[in-house]
Order: sequence, then structure tokens, then C-alpha cells
Amino acid sequence: MRLVFQLSLALCLFSSSACAQSQSKPLPIIIDADTANEVDDLFALVRAIIAPELDIKGITSAQFHISPLASDTSALESHKINQDIIRLLERPDIPLLLGSNEWLKDAETPAPSEASQFIIDQAHKHSAIAPLHIAILGPCTNIASAILQDSTIVPKIYVHYLGFWHTPETNVYNKIEFNSGNDFFAVNLLLNNKDLRFDVMTATTSQHLVFDRSVMENHLKGKGGIADYLSDRWDTYERWFLKDDPKKLKWIMWDVAILQALIHPHLAEKETFDTPSENTKREIEIYTKIDVPAMEADYWKSLNEIIK
Repeated sequence: MRLVFQLSLALCLFSSSACAQSQSKPLPIIIDADTANEVDDLFALVRAIIAPELDIKGITSAQFHISPLASDTSALESHKINQDIIRLLERPDIPLLLGSNEWLKDAETPAPSEASQFIIDQAHKHSAIAPLHIAILGPCTNIASAILQDSTIVPKIYVHYLGFWHTPETNVYNKIEFNSGNDFFAVNLLLNNKDLRFDVMTATTSQHLVFDRSVMENHLKGKGGIADYLSDRWDTYERWFLKDDPKKLKWIMWDVAILQALIHPHLAEKETFDTPSENTKREIEIYTKIDVPAMEADYWKSLNEIIK
């Protein structure tokens, strides 16, 4: 009996150790971003790139055609900013892929690009047990296209999406939101796929992560390199929304919230909900709460470590 107990204890200790070791491994991830659309994408990408908790397999660029400031080459503009960030952070090892400049025209036709093919190629290096994670900071065009091009990748990926509004108490969804509005076909394709692991950092939850200009300037302004690049973006981006804050004293860091939740899962809470009534009935996970003070404190602490 004593021998059985010792063996059981040893097995438990081994399992705990193996679990801890597994959790300590960097998360293999592709980040898909409409970087040129606003300001928070840039702040989020920098945080992700310097995070030892993430193993970034690549960064793909996304379009944002419904913005009044969008050009006919919005995905390319995102790609160029991604190149600047990689250069300033001296991370040429991270591949950058150009995404589709077109949104899906229907639910069955992909919009192929370097990005969608890259997602497919990387997904096939993973498995259902050890999936490739994909964080979508803008529209879902590139990942939806990848699935339409090769549906066999679905078991090998785990998609994390920043989008739509959601009321947890009533499970009511509102897809009239910027990211979702940039490709309704794409976001619905992800919601409708019963086999796709899919969680969402909603606009409802992420809107609470707000940075103040004075704090930003204290940490970044005049520091050179990536610090001034971020600060200059805050200053020069012509915000077409929130006209009641013309001096841009505050900025919602939507994209920072989802990446901080992946870097530090303990700073966010998720719950399980049924999909919207118009979509295929299945369960998905939705972030309902984030630790705003902790996320912001960790953000500035992490950046301070790389800013000379």
C-alpha cells in the first residue's frame, strides 16, 4: 500500500512538473494587425515582440477599408509600419507578410495573400495538442481566407479575436463594431465553424484599458528609437472619432488588452457563451473582465526595460 502511495505521489509530482514546464514555454503565435488604422496596434505589437512569453512566428498585415482615412492600399500601409517596428526593435528574425487588401466578397470565396498562405504553412507545423495561436487585432480576412483555402488547418489553430460588442448578462451581441464591420463574412465564418477554437476580447471589455497622454509622454517622449516612434504616432494620427478630446489626452488601448491577456492570462477572465442567434449554435469563450491597473503597469514596466 505504501509503495502504491509513493508511486502515485511521484506520478502527481511528475505531472505537475510537466504541466508547469508546458505552461512556461512561449506561446507560438501569429499576430494579424491592421497596424496603420490607428495607434493602439503599434503599442500592442511592441509589447508582444518584447514579451518572452510569446514565440512570434510572424506578423501579418490587414486591411481596414471602412475607415474614412483608409486608402486603396491599407494592408500595405500596415505592412510598412510593421517593417518600421521590426527595424526599430532589431528583430529581423520575425517574418512579415502582406495580407489581403480586399475583404471577403462572400462566405465561400477566399481573398488569398502572402499572409493567408503563411498562416496555412505555419499551422501545418502544429497539431491539435500543440496548436498555433493567432491573434487578430483587426478584421478576420486573412485567417478566414486561410481556412477557406485549406480547412484542414482548423484543428491545428486557436484563434483569439478582438472584436464586436457583447453584453454578458444577456448574451446579446452587436457586430456593428469597427473590426467586425471591416469583414462581416470573415467574422461570421469563424463564428460558424464548430471545430474552430475561438475566443474573443470584445470591445465591451477592452474599452476599459485607457492610457493617458501625460503618462505616455513621461515614459516615451524624447527617448529616441521605438519610444519616439510610438509617441509620434499618438501625436500625428488624425483621429476621426472622439471629437470631444481634440488634444488626444486619452487613448483606448483595445489591442494591448488582448495581447496582455495572452501574455499574462491571470490578468483577464473568460466565460463561455453561446454564439449569436444568427450563427451556428456552439460555445465560444469571451473575455468579460480585465485587470486594467495591472495591465497598464506591466506594459510600462516592460517597455522601460528596453528603452535606453
